[in-house]
Amino acid sequence: MKKIKLMLIPILAVALLLITFAGCSSSDGEFSYSSGITDDGFWKGITALDHVELGKYEGISIPQEVYQVSEESVQAEIDGILANFTSQNQITDREVMEGDTVNIDYTGSVDGQNFEGGSTEGMGTEVTIGVTSYIEGFLEQLVGHSPGESFDIEVTFPQDYGNPELDGKDAVFAITINHIVETETPELTDDFVADNLSLSYGWNTVEEMETDIRDNLQSSAISYYIQEYIVDNADIKSIPETLVEYQEKSLILYYQDSAEYYEMEFDEFLTNYMNVSSTDELLETFAEDNRENAKFYLIIQAIAEDAGISVTDEDLNSYFTDHIGAEDYAEYEENFGIPYLKLIVLNQKVLDYLGDKAVLE
Repeated sequence: MKKIKLMLIPILAVALLLITFAGCSSSDGEFSYSSGITDDGFWKGITALDHVELGKYEGISIPQEVYQVSEESVQAEIDGILANFTSQNQITDREVMEGDTVNIDYTGSVDGQNFEGGSTEGMGTEVTIGVTSYIEGFLEQLVGHSPGESFDIEVTFPQDYGNPELDGKDAVFAITINHIVETETPELTDDFVADNLSLSYGWNTVEEMETDIRDNLQSSAISYYIQEYIVDNADIKSIPETLVEYQEKSLILYYQDSAEYYEMEFDEFLTNYMNVSSTDELLETFAEDNRENAKFYLIIQAIAEDAGISVTDEDLNSYFTDHIGAEDYAEYEENFGIPYLKLIVLNQKVLDYLGDKAVLE
């Protein structure tokens, strides 16, 4: 069975809300992402308004500095998209200059003896002069040489290099410059947008692209402000322990699925990727995040209860069409269950409701 990977996008950097890319499946054990959630997307046995005293949530005032989008931020988004369409050219007809990215091979020696780890073994490696961290003076000696040249450079390892056999030693590296790497970014034109971005983004002109990016940046800024606002202005009287336990179990399940996705044992994954030695240490590391996440879910449900917001099947269909770009969410349903999907949509509906009621200063 094809698997779906769950990516948890933070709201307040801790809330788990959006599914956006494919990969892993849900657990075969007792706990699943839909555990403890009703078919309507609410938390089972929890009336959030019993635990939360809400502050003002309709007509939230949004300061200008929050929603004003700079041209620099729009351009940064455009540059990020164009970076996916760059091409690399291998240049062999000029000398290496400062700032160039260069593909080289080398073999290092100390006192005439090659040392372990001091060679590219003919595989080539890319370095950028002035950027890549190498022994002081190493990359600068490439400047002025041309692709195809083989020559020696001399350097001295730092006294505190970390290898007793090399600390403070003079070394010679036999260098071959293979080629200079030049990255070419396509010109942003209406034709480029229509040919390359229409299917993925729905844009056909540069103007449409810039307008949509600006609108999305503004919407995101407003949404993050609202999320922080409702948390800061709510009084949490108590947090149901079942809600905290859900955050803990879903966190473990997420990383178990991640370990499976990378074909690793769970303990190995925790050590190598999470820098913790056990599940207990993982939960301890994320304890505050889990409580904040539980608090946020509680506030969102309290607003839904107070404002009479609910999720229909039509809402679910619209969410996956509008936010995920998927007409059919059956595979998501199989892996995460309808209750969890309804929870995601409920959260989004609440945020959309707050955004629609917000007032821009």
